[in-house]
Amino acid sequence: MSDPEKPDPGSRDREANRLSARALRYARVGTKVGGVAARIAGARLFGLENQRGGNAAALAAALGGLKGPIMKVAQLMATIPDALPPEYAAELATLQNQAPPMGWAFVKRRMMAELGPDWMSRFLSFDKEPAAAASLGQVHRARALDGTELACKLQYPDMQSAVEADLQQLDLLLAIHRRMDPVIDTTEIAEEIGARVREELDYRREAAHAGLYALMLADDPAVLVPRVRPELSTGRLLTLDWLEGRRLLDFVGESLEVRNRIARAMFAAWWLPFSRFGVIHGDPHLGNYTVFEEDGAAAGINLLDYGCIRIFPPSFVGGVVDLYRGLQEGDDARVVHAYETWGFRGLTRELIDVLNIWARFIYGPLLDDRVRSIADGVAPGEYGRREAFTVHRALKEKGPVRVPREFVFMDRAAIGLGGVFLHLRAELNFHTLFEAAIADFAVEGVAARQGAALREAGLG
Repeated sequence: MSDPEKPDPGSRDREANRLSARALRYARVGTKVGGVAARIAGARLFGLENQRGGNAAALAAALGGLKGPIMKVAQLMATIPDALPPEYAAELATLQNQAPPMGWAFVKRRMMAELGPDWMSRFLSFDKEPAAAASLGQVHRARALDGTELACKLQYPDMQSAVEADLQQLDLLLAIHRRMDPVIDTTEIAEEIGARVREELDYRREAAHAGLYALMLADDPAVLVPRVRPELSTGRLLTLDWLEGRRLLDFVGESLEVRNRIARAMFAAWWLPFSRFGVIHGDPHLGNYTVFEEDGAAAGINLLDYGCIRIFPPSFVGGVVDLYRGLQEGDDARVVHAYETWGFRGLTRELIDVLNIWARFIYGPLLDDRVRSIADGVAPGEYGRREAFTVHRALKEKGPVRVPREFVFMDRAAIGLGGVFLHLRAELNFHTLFEAAIADFAVEGVAARQGAALREAGLG
């Protein structure tokens, strides 16, 4: 596979962050967001901060009419604990990621731009109606010349320009938050979200991510990764084999044995790549998985989307294991070392105690050596909210603290994965599963496996 960071040699990219498109998008988004920003600032100036709920609803309404990357950014912010006040997180979490699909005439022009004027001859069939539409692009079912069912993910036009304009609005939103509530320094949160959203525009990189996951999960039959079709893929068109499956939520009424089987596959798809290769799927959204069946019964999961992948330094993975062992053994020095490895700075005893509230929540199911649910009686959408509030209140007295970039998506993904387990009402010994994942753990081993896998996948 070619270098996923480089454009096609000799090609001229007419959509690469065009100033005119960026300015138009910035004006459209800025008008909506700016009006709400003024309302928020005015409420603070006149001591009306009890109006947060109304301001949050106004912001969600403004963004809901915009579609595009700002929706993805808003949803990311809503799922990162303490990136926004809870009233805003709750409102933004209700936003839908759907964008109006491109019509057939538009799709034909886009496909011609990516594969040439004879693009239709490269498929046996290509569905005119999209199978799915999201914030950055839409997916069409097709059939390859060899008869294989395909999923063709086609990016909307001028997305790079839209992303850059919308990320500037993200900076505005987070600046408002810092003024309203300076307990959490969101600077690095903004940088991390920006980096991940920009990566999602690069479909060559996403193709390489899919190849990476195929390598990392090759020995696990319960997790299927689609094959990439490089001859039918470009920087803005990603063609994968279609994996047949049913929605994960279709199985919430099945037996506990079936639900646990799906949950074990989810655990493997997330923790094995991280603990062995330092890679996580940063968007454990229900729509990114389907359940495949064998002989009429659920057998495992299809992992469908590879846009939001985070590759960590092996030392960061070492910090995750150090924190787990430190909490398990009551070793304060190891706990502090883990936080410092992640990039937390200026830690006092009081700040460490506050961070440990969150750590014990995240690690609780992994430390508890028994069969259990993730969190009894907690709704999936509320998972982690109470603990985040407790930490936030404590930081008002002991903070502020800057959240390191690399911590952002690790934290978000762990909460998202817990939400999936809650939807499934899974009951497992998570401690046993985690101990198996980190058996014989060594940072040097992660570094060696990661380096080899990245080189083979074209991400070296």
